[in-house]
Amino acid sequence: MRRVSLAGAAIIGALLLAIPAAFAKTDLKAADPGITATSVTIGGTFPLTGPVSSYAPIPAGMKAYFAYINARRGPDKKRGIGGRQVIWKYYDDGYNPVNSVQLQRRLVEQDKVFAVVGTLGTEVNEAVRPYLNAQKVPHVLVSTGASEFGKLDKDYPWTMGWQPDYIAEARLYGLDIKKNHPNAKIAVLYQNDSYGKDYLYGFKSALGKATADKLIVGEQAFDVLGGATPASQLARLKASGADTLMIFVTPGPTIQTYGIIRALNWQPGQIYVNSVSATDTFMGAAVRSSSAATVNGSISTAYLKDPASPVWANDATMKQYKSIMAKYAPSANANNGLYYYGFAKGQTFVSAMYKAGKNPTRQGLMNALQSLNEVNPYTLPGVRLKTSKTDHFIISHVQPMRYNNGLWTLFGQLVDGRPRG
Repeated sequence: MRRVSLAGAAIIGALLLAIPAAFAKTDLKAADPGITATSVTIGGTFPLTGPVSSYAPIPAGMKAYFAYINARRGPDKKRGIGGRQVIWKYYDDGYNPVNSVQLQRRLVEQDKVFAVVGTLGTEVNEAVRPYLNAQKVPHVLVSTGASEFGKLDKDYPWTMGWQPDYIAEARLYGLDIKKNHPNAKIAVLYQNDSYGKDYLYGFKSALGKATADKLIVGEQAFDVLGGATPASQLARLKASGADTLMIFVTPGPTIQTYGIIRALNWQPGQIYVNSVSATDTFMGAAVRSSSAATVNGSISTAYLKDPASPVWANDATMKQYKSIMAKYAPSANANNGLYYYGFAKGQTFVSAMYKAGKNPTRQGLMNALQSLNEVNPYTLPGVRLKTSKTDHFIISHVQPMRYNNGLWTLFGQLVDGRPRG
């Protein structure tokens, strides 16, 4: 009996020793939600309906790009990202921050996304940012150039922007006027939120207080969610006697603005239009809303190649983009720059995931995005994506462009809106 007990004890002891040894060979740290050996699930919210539904092509462009990534073989000869298929989920928030908060909870708590990528809108991203940061979910490559998404990293370490910020862009307009139109009489229409106020701040800071006080003869705020048009604001701006108009509102009211100033028989000598509203699709709609004579000559900035421009017709990246769109989004208008914008943003995400290593984590993705030093083939030549732990502005280069007869033409030089020290 004693011999049996000793044998049993020996077996038990061996098992007890084997259990920790077995666990020592296994990584006990659970993988982050949304990522397995074969897939990575990401998502976002976008205004597929509502007052700014014109942005709906962005997630559709990302969908087409990720479909291409899932099908092709990458640098490691595996499909997807390191053998992981990208599962892309996006929901319609109607550009309503309340809706977006609920849908972001769904993405995190039900869909178990690894990261939230590309969500559109300044106020929308402001609303979802506290929740996503509390959950330590990467809230990255947001579709807004509001400067806060690059400079509030200490408060929101899981949030990060992508495109050039509105303050830097607007500074270029102010510097251009100061240099080339020192006697301009300026009217400013700006959106009454962080988006418009960033533009207004950047523009005035470039002019300098004394010059701004002298040159700006009219300034009107517009609430995009109110359902009205900026007709009354523009009537007051015309009455100011301005000969230069700054349009710092989103695409819908920008298109309305061109129609309204034509109806008012007001033709400013120069119009500056924010880059968000400056795609060929939006400008074409502006021409239809007003006239070519009203829209021609408008100035904006670019950082991406333009799929509608013949300048890029023989560009290898553009040819590939249009081929992918024809295969994965055949009913879409590939000349619409918002699909292209989605491609460019998707490319940065894929690049960062490779940079995060063979077994990416949420923190690894954030580390990768905060140590970029690369080019994106969809951007203008010379644009470099560069970040650090203290500099979270991924893209800062822009180049001025002028609109005439359906096309944007680049002019001047590529400028870093946020020169590195």
